[in-house]
Amino acid sequence: MEAEGLDWLLVPLHQLVSWVAAGAMVFGGVVPYIPQYRDIRRTQNADGFSTHVCLVLLVANILRILFWFGRHFESPLLWQSIVMILTMLLMLKLCTEVRVANELNIKRRSFAA
Repeated sequence: MEAEGLDWLLVPLHQLVSWVAAGAMVFGGVVPYIPQYRDIRRTQNADGFSTHVCLVLLVANILRILFWFGRHFESPLLWQSIVMILTMLLMLKLCTEVRVANELNIKRRSFAA
């Protein structure tokens, strides 16, 4: 009797915990890249960031999405792959822009010298 009386509280609480856990799974992999993105943009220096890691993560997440078409798994994991691919593309875009700008500056300096 007492457990039935708490259903009005436990069911929404269970749904809330499920949504929070799914959100943490989707965006948890992206959180470490936010400070890196801000630091690279602020300093205009991408020397410490490995684009090879981005390549590995892009391939892994693309393979996970392709696997999803064959055998469906939980949708938060699919969304995690999509969000991670977008994040890696943004990081690669930023690193490429910064490195090209730095190389152009070095070439301009050597030409002027």
